[in-house]
Amino acid sequence: MAVLPLFIESVRCGFPSPAEGHEESLELMDYLIRHPNATFVLKASGDSMTGAGIYDGDLLVVDRAEAVLPGRIVIARIFDEFTCKRLIRHHNNWWLKAENPAMKPFPMPEDSEIFGVVTRNIHNLLERS
Repeated sequence: MAVLPLFIESVRCGFPSPAEGHEESLELMDYLIRHPNATFVLKASGDSMTGAGIYDGDLLVVDRAEAVLPGRIVIARIFDEFTCKRLIRHHNNWWLKAENPAMKPFPMPEDSEIFGVVTRNIHNLLERS
């Protein structure tokens, strides 16, 4: 596993401030993965979750051991296909909601299942070549 340097100081996303230079180390896998035996990574496809900051090509860290709760972003299996949506309760039923205003929420079909909870989104800020 890769151990990366972790600076104790946080970085401001507003007006710049000088860095103090204090350094520790960060085991990246320990930070990204809470339940290693129940975690996998999927590649996001499409634009239905852009409002949640999930874009086409992003890597999603999915944990099958995390509690399935309303408001969480989940991977659901519907008719043998996987989809990434926000899980909501509507009139005592489970619904899946896209984070794109062009798409409407829909009730989970009876034979569908929640496959895991998205815990991290790895977004590439560099242009792909």
